[in-house]
Amino acid sequence: MRLSEGIEQAIHCVTMLAGLDQGQVLSAAALAEYHGVSASYLLKHLQALSGAGILATVPGPKGGYRLALAPKDISLLDIVLAIEGPAPAFRCAEIRQRGPKPLPGRYFQAPCRIASAMHAAERVYRSELAKTNIADIVAGVHAVDEDGAIAGRGTDFITCHARQTGR
Repeated sequence: MRLSEGIEQAIHCVTMLAGLDQGQVLSAAALAEYHGVSASYLLKHLQALSGAGILATVPGPKGGYRLALAPKDISLLDIVLAIEGPAPAFRCAEIRQRGPKPLPGRYFQAPCRIASAMHAAERVYRSELAKTNIADIVAGVHAVDEDGAIAGRGTDFITCHARQTGR
């Protein structure tokens, strides 16, 4: 299974937004700059996260994005579903019923074993993503950030680019 680049970008942005203080936002342009990605491509994903209720938007010249939920309430699955949509990764087209010498429908009443195996794997995958939330990700980053360089880089950027909304 291959997920779009938007998933990585979305998770990193949500993780960064978890570091904002109350009343602060970051613009899409600032998030794109920090992560070295296309602002127009990232904006599409930020809008999807907003539509899913993961991010809140503040309009206007001092506007931007902030978390709409607490970091502990945002799972990786929530982000994947916001960006990729709820459709399963595997979609059975029932090709076993195609081709030469078709068989009667009675041979295909039981679910396809391939589709069953793929759907079972996806349930496990989604379950694992649901177990990890943004607070876990932040804690994990801090756990491996021995000299504080990772946190410092993000904090310095937020200090320079966060906008105070007064809300």
